[in-house]
Amino acid sequence: MMPEAGLFALILALLVAVVQAILPLAGAHWGINSWMRVARPAAALQCLLVWLALAILAHAFLTNDFSVLYVASNSHTDLPAIYRFTAVWGGHEGSMLLWQGLLSAWTLAVALRSHQLPQAYAARVLGVMAVLSVGLLLFLLLLSNPFERLIPVAIQGRDLNPLLQDPGMVVHPPLLYMGYVGFSVAFAFAIAALLSGELNAAWARWSRPWTLAAWSFLTLGILLGSGWAYYLLGWGGWWFWDPVENASFMPWLVGTALIHSLIVTDQRGAFRSWTVMLAITAFSLSLLGTFLVRSGVLTSVHAFAVDPGRGLYILCFMVFVVGTSLLLFAWRAPRIGLGGWFSVLSRESLLLVNNVLFTAAALAVLTGTLYPLLLDVLGSDKISVGPPYFDAIFVPLMVPALMLMGVGPLARWKRSTLPDLKRQLRWALVASGISALLLGLLLPVSASGWTPMSAFGLLLATWCVCSTLAHAWQRLRGNGGNAQRVSRQPLSWWGMLAAHLGIGIFVFGATLATSFEVKRELSLSMHQDVSVGGYDFRFDKLELVAGPNYDAQRASISVQRDGKLVGVLQPEKRLYRAQNMPLSQAAIDSGLTRDLFVALGDAVNEKTWTLRIQVKPFMNWIWGGCLLMALGGFLALADRRYRIYAARRANQATATAPLKAGGIA
Repeated sequence: MMPEAGLFALILALLVAVVQAILPLAGAHWGINSWMRVARPAAALQCLLVWLALAILAHAFLTNDFSVLYVASNSHTDLPAIYRFTAVWGGHEGSMLLWQGLLSAWTLAVALRSHQLPQAYAARVLGVMAVLSVGLLLFLLLLSNPFERLIPVAIQGRDLNPLLQDPGMVVHPPLLYMGYVGFSVAFAFAIAALLSGELNAAWARWSRPWTLAAWSFLTLGILLGSGWAYYLLGWGGWWFWDPVENASFMPWLVGTALIHSLIVTDQRGAFRSWTVMLAITAFSLSLLGTFLVRSGVLTSVHAFAVDPGRGLYILCFMVFVVGTSLLLFAWRAPRIGLGGWFSVLSRESLLLVNNVLFTAAALAVLTGTLYPLLLDVLGSDKISVGPPYFDAIFVPLMVPALMLMGVGPLARWKRSTLPDLKRQLRWALVASGISALLLGLLLPVSASGWTPMSAFGLLLATWCVCSTLAHAWQRLRGNGGNAQRVSRQPLSWWGMLAAHLGIGIFVFGATLATSFEVKRELSLSMHQDVSVGGYDFRFDKLELVAGPNYDAQRASISVQRDGKLVGVLQPEKRLYRAQNMPLSQAAIDSGLTRDLFVALGDAVNEKTWTLRIQVKPFMNWIWGGCLLMALGGFLALADRRYRIYAARRANQATATAPLKAGGIA
């Protein structure tokens, strides 16, 4: 009866979510304290029930309970235990249950960390998040029940998709969903502020740490997804503008703009309308990504193709959430005000331009993703929008954004002057130009790869790094000892430095990996060798190996350079028994300045096989740059000033401007 207990837990969670959605919002409107106090215990109970259901589903997978349809469809007795556990979110029903589980966890976190907020405001935030839970729990119970029984009971399962039988599945979906769902907190804070009319700087300060956390988790999730595509799919690339990749990238772009907009709203009281709209848009794009992946409208290795009824429900839910949010925004917008004054040349102006560029980039990605779907719906010829479109539209928008990234932190609030900025950045500009030139001369990359775009990409990367270091120099020099000046800087500032340096390192790695990779697809016979990118690859042997649920042919490819052995790569061609599905497992020798990538293709004859060989320079700099960006977000999140300042603002708001029931204080 365990599956029935899991289903019953979801039903109880729905009832609790309905109570949490109605009573706190009504209590905040009418000023009934006892109703508002329901929000926190309801959030805790809902989280407990949803995670109980997740635990029961995991138990069904680990014990091979094939009486559950979802388990029978996504597991197998030969599947290793770690993949039986990750199969919990390897299909549609389980991934949506994980989505809801993380939403309930974020709700509980807000409940535990919101005691410094005015009671009515916290009740509204938790009530809005409960409304989202009601919609998702209804979806799980009506259209996507993970505990549906299979009659008669299956003797054996169908196995998990071999593409998902990878260690990355342990952490990639949870981290990605943590980012997706995390933007619901910023969304709830924005809606609560609109409902109360309290759109001052305080709500931006309260919302900022949650937005940073969501953005950082989403950065890690995208990083792991990109790495998974790089080494598992066998094509040796790290980004392909796949529609499902775009689905996670769009909220990341808008979330980046939201973080910077929250800074201005918090520090200067400006951009209030803009910040609210970005919070709504970031979560709306997260819902759109959920719709695209789970509606069956996309064909992708990442997508779950399901029946149209589920897609229609998600679409209607998304329209309801976005539509009501925009209507509320339109109602409150005339009362928001313009905020603080600032000149054309100021930190506010530069951040505004940057935010517009990031938002325009997200819109460009959205257009390229949805345009083929729209043509398909209208009955026109099917088209594919690929990298040429995105490179032509996205890159020109990001170049000025990255250039301004180096200027913004050095500009003054309210008003800055061109001579002052020129004085602070002149050495950074000179250093970036010289560094880009020296790197172009010294880097061990092929001269045939140098193009004006690759040279400009290198200049842009060095500008990001040098301008960030210039800002650090300006901030840390002055009176007092070096250690004292360093220790005085808040963690949020160090986080900003790390994130901006990470962007520069990422651009450096992406430029070199894209422009100077050397790749060949060829047929190679046993004991034959070939030279690619300055390395000699020799096909030594081929052997049969047996995995837990697959059989594989494993090649041994020795790699030499200048007569010295660099390493031995062992790519595999696997055949998963349950689904009779072949899968190529690439072998990668990774280093600081290059990756050696070999994927085993099909057999030409008994002794000859097709191989994909690539030498990709500075791939680890791409991953390192992304990790540094995420680290920057977590460092900023750890800044204790958020907690101290939020408590002080809450006390001031309670003492001087208590929230009125249902209106503006």
